[in-house]
Amino acid sequence: MNSNWHAHVTVATVVERDGRYLLVEERDKVTGEKVFNQPAGHLEAGESLQAAALRETLEETGWRVELTGVLGLVLYTAPSNGVTYYRNTFLARPLEPLENARLDPDIHAVHWLDYGEIRANSARMRSPLVLAAVEQSRSGEVYPLDLIRQI
Repeated sequence: MNSNWHAHVTVATVVERDGRYLLVEERDKVTGEKVFNQPAGHLEAGESLQAAALRETLEETGWRVELTGVLGLVLYTAPSNGVTYYRNTFLARPLEPLENARLDPDIHAVHWLDYGEIRANSARMRSPLVLAAVEQSRSGEVYPLDLIRQI
């Protein structure tokens, strides 16, 4: 057993408005290619998963959102770098864009894409988790926010 191994805890948010999904376009640090992703990022020390999801969504998109449910918890090992991510995916509804928002420097663009556009660009998704999360939200398979507790 490797005592140095650990999973990287991340959050992601599926935000839907009028049949369109909020995605960011960013450069993959391993391949250098531009890819699409949900607003997502790493959990910071002392932060709840819900607070991390709200923070990352605002930092990457400029949108304030309200979390409405949990889509799932997934362990995923990225083939590009071998890192294992423990991804906590939330469902949210948009509230308002932040005026004069300054986005994370890694974000090249923010898009509202419909399901067809996401499927058509499935090869450009950061990981298979992006499309899977959108499809899960479309299926209605959502869990209550109180599934996640912080003690």
